[in-house]
Order: sequence, then C-alpha cells, then structure tokens
Amino acid sequence: MKNALLKMHLAVFLWGFTGVLGRAIELSEFPLVWYRTLITAFIFLIILYFRKEFVPISRKELFRFMGIGSIIAIHWVAFYGSIKYANASIALTCLATAGIFTAFIEPIALKTKFNYKELLIGFIALIGMYCIYHFEIKYAVGIVLGIIASLLSSIFTIMNKKIVNNYPSRMVAFYEIGSGFLLLTLLAPIYMKVSPQTNFIPNTMDLVWLGVLSLCCTVWGQSLALSALKTLSSFTTVLMVNLEPVYGILLAIIFFNENQELGYGFYIGITLIALSVGLHTLSMAVTRYRPVKTKS
Repeated sequence: MKNALLKMHLAVFLWGFTGVLGRAIELSEFPLVWYRTLITAFIFLIILYFRKEFVPISRKELFRFMGIGSIIAIHWVAFYGSIKYANASIALTCLATAGIFTAFIEPIALKTKFNYKELLIGFIALIGMYCIYHFEIKYAVGIVLGIIASLLSSIFTIMNKKIVNNYPSRMVAFYEIGSGFLLLTLLAPIYMKVSPQTNFIPNTMDLVWLGVLSLCCTVWGQSLALSALKTLSSFTTVLMVNLEPVYGILLAIIFFNENQELGYGFYIGITLIALSVGLHTLSMAVTRYRPVKTKS
C-alpha cells in the first residue's frame, strides 16, 4: 500500500506540470492533445517493443481499451480547453470535483453499496468548486470545460480499475492513448471545418514542451498511476489527484503569476477542496489503525 501511495503521489506531482505546460504551449486544445497522444503512443510503442511487454488480448478487451482511450482524449481536450478559456489554476482545480462524481458512479459501475462518508467528502469538494464558479464567473466557459474534464476523469478511472489488474500497465496506456490519437485524427477534419483558423503547426518551443509533456507527464506519470491503481481504490486515487491543483497552482504562480488573476472566491474554493483531501486521509488513517474488538 505504501509503495502504491508513493507512486500515485509522484504521478500527481508530474501531472501538476500539465497545466503549466498547457498554458505555455501556444497551440489550441485540439491540436495540442493530438500531438500529445501521437508522441506518447509512439514512446509507449518503443518501450513495449524493446521490453517485450505485449501480451495477447481479445477483441472485446481491445474495444474496451479503445473506448477508455477515447474518453481520455476527450477529457484532455476539455482540460486544455479549460486552460485556454480560463487559466491553469482554474482547470486544475476543476479536476478536484472528480471525487463527487466517483462517489456516485463507482458503486453503480462496480455494483457495490454507496459510501455516504465518501459522498459527504466529495460534496465538500463540490461546494468548493461552486465558490470558484460563483465568484469567478468571467471564467465560466473554462470552468464548465474543467468540470466536463473532471467527470470524464472519474469515468475512465473507474473503467480502468476493472481491467488494469489483468494487463501490463504500459500496454494498457499504449492502447488507450493510441486509440485516443486515432479518434482525434478522425475528428480532425470536422474540427478544422468548424474552426478553420486553428493553427496545427507547432513552433520550436511548442515541440520542446510537447516532448516534456508526453514523456514525463504522460508516459512516466501514466505508468506510475496505472501501477498504483492495481492496489488503490478508484475513490482514493481520485482524491489523491485532488493534490494536482496544489502542485499545479504553485507552479502557475511561479511561472505565470496567476495569483494576480484570481479573486478571494478561488481561495475559498481551493481551501474547501483541500479540506476534503485532508478529511479523506484522516478517514483512511482511522479505518486502518482502528483497534480490532475481541471477544472477552
């Protein structure tokens, strides 16, 4: 358990850089994610080939990977759209609402009972998100896109939980991200028709940041997260991901001075979201170290 928690924390720290890189890259959200999935899938292919980690999978499982990968790709487009229409801090904070979505969706998907403690903790994060939306209405479009990204994040985390134990983590990530790339490639002509002014040609620095985003934040981060998910529950994983805004916001303040763009409503919201993470951590500790009653 301790090893899985460390892996997940490192993955979340790496993901904290995605918001900063998303703002630094000048490409709009769709071509940004198209390049990210292309580069990432290629890196995973090379690693899997030389490590000989490919294992046979059924057609049914392949289609399942493709479905999850499509959700991940759309999640990324919504996430980077949130950054472009708001900023990195807002987009990262929106992801923290995934806890409330997971608390509702996971029991239905896995056919288990609702955990009302998890619902309450997730609801605190949702109140925090409402505070941000209410007081930062100028970022409404970005916030809505961020919440969509959060919902999709919850869905693919739960779906991955059902299959990740059966296959090598990197192979799962390759099929999923590769499928996301194929989906975006199919959608590209439609996107270019709807938004003909979009630039698809990255400049030199965009290529550098895309390489960092793909190799460090995606390949390494995704491998760590999928490995950790074999031990951690989906809800625990999602609430740990709530630390991503903390890392990301600190980086955004350092590199872009985003603290000057945000009002007090944002800080009220992020405090409530941080509280939800703390309560969940305390709940886990109490459950783990609760003394076992014995018959006298």
